[in-house]
Amino acid sequence: MANVERDFNDYTIRSLTSDTWDAFADLCGRHNGIFGGCWCTWFHTLPADKERTYEGNRALKKRLVEEGRAHAALVMDGDEAVGWCNYGSPEELPNIYHRKQYQAELDLLPDYRLVCIFVDKRHRRRGVSALALNGALGLIGEAGGGVVEGYPHDTQGKRCAVLYDGTRSLYERAGFGYVRPKGTKNCVMRRTVSPA
Repeated sequence: MANVERDFNDYTIRSLTSDTWDAFADLCGRHNGIFGGCWCTWFHTLPADKERTYEGNRALKKRLVEEGRAHAALVMDGDEAVGWCNYGSPEELPNIYHRKQYQAELDLLPDYRLVCIFVDKRHRRRGVSALALNGALGLIGEAGGGVVEGYPHDTQGKRCAVLYDGTRSLYERAGFGYVRPKGTKNCVMRRTVSPA
């Protein structure tokens, strides 16, 4: 397939719901369930809380979506999901990397966390991750807004193979401020989203 430039107007944002589950599931399926079968569930549960298999993760994610406890801004190319930004409350997303350090240095518990940004390999390097991030902020605003945290990689301009939650510069372009480091290569970024 030729690498064709896309206009941002070609993409739309939809919320992950039971109505968009099939598009989300197709995107995950095209990418081996994302990161080896995670189905973007790792952040939803603490390590001892669930069976970690491809089918177990898929079933968990579907159930959480049906119960309204899993949220994401899906970037859509027509009827096909090509990216997302996963978000939710700290209660919905208790498992973050470097959790012990984060809790020891906690100064403010946010209303929302952004924990995973993923883009279909056919749509990378086209600004889809920025659309997903801003789409999540828009959906958070529609839900009443609040303090939002993200935990991106602080790459200091270096290229990395896996960036499950974006980069510090991506978050800075979306209006987030740097709060502190988290682990050796991540950081805490924060901004307040006004109600829409």
